[in-house]
Amino acid sequence: MKAKLLGLPAAALLALGVSQAQAADMPPLAKKSGCTACHAIDKKVVGPAWADVSKRYKGKGAKGDLVAKVKKGGKGNWTDVTGGVPMPPYSPRVSDDDIGKLVDFILGL
Repeated sequence: MKAKLLGLPAAALLALGVSQAQAADMPPLAKKSGCTACHAIDKKVVGPAWADVSKRYKGKGAKGDLVAKVKKGGKGNWTDVTGGVPMPPYSPRVSDDDIGKLVDFILGL
């Protein structure tokens, strides 16, 4: 049974009642880019859980703002979660295209 579940697409898992955060693995791009040092999909590490970021910004046209935050870094939006630890800038070490892909993944949770 487990082997069969692994082959199901995320949409099918959602239909079975599995949350998108559980169905989606952390993308290899996030691991390669260093995101996993501070973020996880479903729990706070240093920074907020990506599922919480998605919930806060989904449907607010925030993609551009989130891309800019990842590129330039910053602090103040999640102080209650991070205790004031700033997000470091990820540009230019992570390409703009890859940052966009990561933000799309987060907003899709």
